[in-house]
Amino acid sequence: MIKKFLDDNFLLQNETAQKLYYDYAEAMPIIDYHCHLPPEQIAGDINFENLTQAWLYGDHYKWRAMRTNGVEERYITGDKPDNEKFDKWAATVPYTLRNPLYHWTHLELQRYFEVYDILNEASAKKIYVACTAKLQTKEFSVRNLLRIMKVKVVCTTDDPADTLAHHQKIKEDGFEIKVVPAFRPDKAMAVDDANSFNRYIDKLAAASNRHIASFENYIDALKSRHDFFAVMGCTVSDHGLEHLYADTYTDVEIKAIFNKIRSGKDITIKEQHQFKSAMLYVFAVWDHQKGWVQQYHLGALRSNNSRMLQKLGPDTGWDSIGDFAQGVALSKFLNRLDSQNQLAKTILYNLNPSDNELMATMAGNFNDGSTPGKIQFGSAWWFLDQKDGMTKQINALSNMGLLSRFVGMLTDSRSFLSYPRHEYFRRILCNLFGEEIENGELPNDSEWVGKIIQDICYYNAKNYFNWDI
Repeated sequence: MIKKFLDDNFLLQNETAQKLYYDYAEAMPIIDYHCHLPPEQIAGDINFENLTQAWLYGDHYKWRAMRTNGVEERYITGDKPDNEKFDKWAATVPYTLRNPLYHWTHLELQRYFEVYDILNEASAKKIYVACTAKLQTKEFSVRNLLRIMKVKVVCTTDDPADTLAHHQKIKEDGFEIKVVPAFRPDKAMAVDDANSFNRYIDKLAAASNRHIASFENYIDALKSRHDFFAVMGCTVSDHGLEHLYADTYTDVEIKAIFNKIRSGKDITIKEQHQFKSAMLYVFAVWDHQKGWVQQYHLGALRSNNSRMLQKLGPDTGWDSIGDFAQGVALSKFLNRLDSQNQLAKTILYNLNPSDNELMATMAGNFNDGSTPGKIQFGSAWWFLDQKDGMTKQINALSNMGLLSRFVGMLTDSRSFLSYPRHEYFRRILCNLFGEEIENGELPNDSEWVGKIIQDICYYNAKNYFNWDI
């Protein structure tokens, strides 16, 4: 018997999985502890003008699929009208079979808009008109989109030089969903290009109201922003890196490297690695001092297409999985902090599935009993946040750590329509437990297993981040 596409038991392959999902997982609220949602849109509680704006603006997952399907860039990031861009996306969707975009697209249509049609060229206009009409109503403002999905926390991604004015506005409005910043200092250690780094230093100087003429000035300016973020409710840092840096350096060397950059000179690869190593250590110490959680997103090979990078800029869909050596530097970095009793709660996100077991075992090296799951092997990330990638991450963590202490799923998204990804994850999770219970590999104790599932979906993150919700 062929099952109906995306029916109530989607991804739930047996009765036990179905019971676990509906009795324990489905009703859990969402803590989105890492995303790229624009805080200005939450502050303004905006309404999107149409489905294209809500769905396609900034979504490089969809952009990559459209390009692969032969869609011209003018219909993706170009100046074509929004309805024509949507038509091109609708024509692409049938070709995304077995890509997670096919599931996500239809889950989002169902969960937000109660649209159960299959999106294709024939249904595009009807769906576009119906969803656009809803998005233009107050009930579908961005804050209400968060409410629809029972979101409790949104943790955005913010540069040290950001003013956080939008976060202040959200807080002053008394919005019941906690919206907090995360300190993302990637640009503060991006010394590969001296000119762009010097421009960033000038921007930081203005934001911190400090003159930056030396490395000491630079650290002081960054520390003032770290302190300011804390005042604004930040308790999380985040770093997007190819790999950790843990090269040997001296303070004298770092000061000389900074002066060399400030004079407009490019530095060597060795000096780049030394400077990044020094900055990562400084940030980690500050995080520990404040009791923050630090997150490291590792393994992306970014901006591979130089022609399109020059045309469209970064984060527009030209990145891939990298094959960097992760273990030695990661161990050295964590060990230095741990040996000095300065290792904060840490989440490690891995983009290369061949490194899953490495990350799971590395986390176990530094769990010291001070708090459950202090060092986390984070959820399947970016190219891996799909059925196969999630299953592999869950299995690696289960085999080599404690899945029961896992802080669960996040969106890592720029779209307010991405929250069904949590449902997708929860169904996969419940199905894995359900299969093993029915196979006799786990006891048929739905109360205990259900508690573990609720912890992974919500309570572990609630306790780990210690947000007042």
